Amino acid sequence: MTDTDEARVAVYIDFDNIVISHYDHEHGRNAFSRDRARETDADGEPSAAMAERLDAATIDVGAIIDFASSYGTIVLTRAYADWSAPVNSRYQRQLVGRAVDLVQLFPAAAYAKNGADIRLAVDAVEDMFRLPDLTHVVIVAGDSDYVPLAQRCKRLGRYVVGVGVAGSTSRSLGAACDELITYGALPGLTAGPDEPDEPEPDEPEPAPERRPTAAADGPETGGRRGGGAGSAPTTAAEGQSAAVPTGTEDEDDTAPEPDAALSRRGASRLLERALRLAHEKSDEEWLHSSVVKTQMKRMDPSFNEKALGYGSFSEFVKSRNSVAELDESDQTRRIRLRPGR
Repeated sequence: MTDTDEARVAVYIDFDNIVISHYDHEHGRNAFSRDRARETDADGEPSAAMAERLDAATIDVGAIIDFASSYGTIVLTRAYADWSAPVNSRYQRQLVGRAVDLVQLFPAAAYAKNGADIRLAVDAVEDMFRLPDLTHVVIVAGDSDYVPLAQRCKRLGRYVVGVGVAGSTSRSLGAACDELITYGALPGLTAGPDEPDEPEPDEPEPAPERRPTAAADGPETGGRRGGGAGSAPTTAAEGQSAAVPTGTEDEDDTAPEPDAALSRRGASRLLERALRLAHEKSDEEWLHSSVVKTQMKRMDPSFNEKALGYGSFSEFVKSRNSVAELDESDQTRRIRLRPGR
């Protein structure tokens, strides 16, 4: 049964708008149009030089969705674009990884206008009547064409959040929204969004203590972390491939995992981004641990500290002392992002 008191969020992304705007922000005004005209082949594939510039201006889809989740539970996420275009198809891993509903819009004219604004607006208004429990609408685009949509959403009682690119977002859209944030100001934005599930290694952290299981599980398989509890490595070389009952963070992350599993480094990054989002929403220096854990679950429902080898969420946070500080001075556990992080 759905909790009717919980905020419920719908996210609508004009993908062409945000990708092209960010490209122009990184490489200069109208750079995308110029580069596409002179640096693509007959099939529309980007040249090596343009591909390098596209990589430098890659959008972190996860940062956008995580920001939207800070308002409540995301009930739908739609992205509108011509997904047959190479500039958009390169985002397949990011979009599929975040369960984004992709709406295909083929260009209706030679100048490649795909009508995303009209289709997005129609869907958003329909969703507000079809899903009356929606409380927040996040519009990811900076075009002034979305001003009427933002105004209509507000009249229908929704809290409207706009996400655009600095220098390409209409002032009138900002005035029509309840809140507007630029893409570059999103909390937890990373420099390398192409691999959202495999962040850069953290600094070494103390490994949590784990109790041996009652029976050994045998050799480690692709989907198992921790392996046989009774088979500790005898040498450093063997330790790289053997099952490790009390292994380090780095050793544990090299093992293959099932697609739905969250790696230890991925959990560290998830904690850091959740803390940044929570601090952004609150003026409190210390955050209640339940608030942080709820935000982490919204961002990645697969997060489970016990599956990572920790008896409690507090133990998990303690093991990430390079990322977060835990205050256990009273019964209320409180957490904050480590200063200088």
